[in-house]
Amino acid sequence: MNQEDYRKLVSGQSIGGAAWSLLCLLLGIAACAYSLVIRLRNLFYSKGWFKTHRVNAVVISIGNITTGGTGKTPLVAWLCNEIAQNPKLRTENCQCAVLTRGYKATQNSKLRTQNYSDEPAILAESCPGVKVVVNPDRVAGAAEAISFSANVLVMDDGFQHRRLARDLDIVAIDATMPFGYKRMLPAGLLREPITALKRADAVVITRCDQVTENQLTEIENEIRDVKADILIARSIHAPVCAISRDGDRISFEKLKGEKVFAFCGIGNPEAFMNTLKALGVELLGSKVFDDHHHYTEACLAEIRAQAERLKADLILTTQKDWTKIAPMLKGERHPLFVFLAIEIRFRTGQDRLRGLIEHAITGRIHAKQMR
Repeated sequence: MNQEDYRKLVSGQSIGGAAWSLLCLLLGIAACAYSLVIRLRNLFYSKGWFKTHRVNAVVISIGNITTGGTGKTPLVAWLCNEIAQNPKLRTENCQCAVLTRGYKATQNSKLRTQNYSDEPAILAESCPGVKVVVNPDRVAGAAEAISFSANVLVMDDGFQHRRLARDLDIVAIDATMPFGYKRMLPAGLLREPITALKRADAVVITRCDQVTENQLTEIENEIRDVKADILIARSIHAPVCAISRDGDRISFEKLKGEKVFAFCGIGNPEAFMNTLKALGVELLGSKVFDDHHHYTEACLAEIRAQAERLKADLILTTQKDWTKIAPMLKGERHPLFVFLAIEIRFRTGQDRLRGLIEHAITGRIHAKQMR
């Protein structure tokens, strides 16, 4: 079952029938077992029966409670750049590193940018001067980062990785799919119960421009039902421009009206397609792959053939997909492969979130200096 069919199944959009009903029943049983394991695990950590490891650095986690693309990677990039550029933090001599497990990555402390996959590659490109440590063992990754003199560790996708103690927990919630159909995996998209937000210090709602104000209010109310005093910020994934293999930038004005064939292999492909439509491109066709799709020369040949049949001017994809296909692109041909560069922009709550980050970093550093 591919990602699209799975989403239809867990959202209740499946065509029905005895086979589908049986599959839903089996997924529900599996979800009950998974939920029990997760709740017990969280209980053991909360009681201190499972050990957490505190390291000699500030740890800020960016995570989520659902599977799929909630916008963690742009948020991690924003946080790293915020730490580097914040005048109040410059005096603290903050040396930032990103801890990421990497999708199907192997531990290698000497990985170069071109060897990264998916999100780690984007982070390495988006956060110049920031060490990106790929290691599924977050405690070992933290030790490695500290050996590079890092004193602020940003843990990518870290909300469920409770072995490493953190000073600040920020959770990204996608406004277009906030609570994963309110069912645990695999019957829904929740990695943890919604009540897990009690552990969070802040929530950043992403893609706020793709839902109504009433929907945003409902999302915020549900979050505050779990934790009344939690900081909630609103953000959007703002397109910056389209970029070609040679680094040429195509502005929004030039993109409007362009005939485009789009493809992607991400957790929330619908949000990407909606972004393209909002830009005013003429979307002739699209191809959606499963998240973390492994591209081959044959994949790209098929994509180009479809685009050529539709007489597209551009073949447009996400930055995440671009990191995997760029090494396979040879020469300039028509239609041209490009990716859409985006950045996170806040609509509300940025100043409060910045203050929370400053407090977490300066408080920990000053406490360490006093010892």
